Amino acid sequence: MSIRIDEALGVHARALELRVQRSEILAANLANEDTPGFLARDIDFAGEMQRLDSDFATTSPGAGLDSSLKYRVPTQPSQDGNTVELSVEQAAFSKNAMDFQTSLTFLSMKFRGLKQAIEGR
Repeated sequence: MSIRIDEALGVHARALELRVQRSEILAANLANEDTPGFLARDIDFAGEMQRLDSDFATTSPGAGLDSSLKYRVPTQPSQDGNTVELSVEQAAFSKNAMDFQTSLTFLSMKFRGLKQAIEGR
């Protein structure tokens, strides 16, 4: 009996990929905090996970991530047209990092369980 690694790992592997992509987007927002006219962007994580899950069910595993970026609407627009709000971006980055760590922990537990099953424990 063969084990399909994508099925065994569940959603966590895809979630990690998307979290890495989101980290890059949020880091770019933070890096451009003082860039005039820069528009802060983000992705709808839940929506992208649903899209990835439906793609996973209908296509071959490993389909590419073509996330559609959404622009943030600032609560206090700046004079130079920059929409990056430092506190919002830092909070989003921090939450994304914690969620990444959570998914990584779940993935580690899945690997531990697979290892025990292979070893017959």
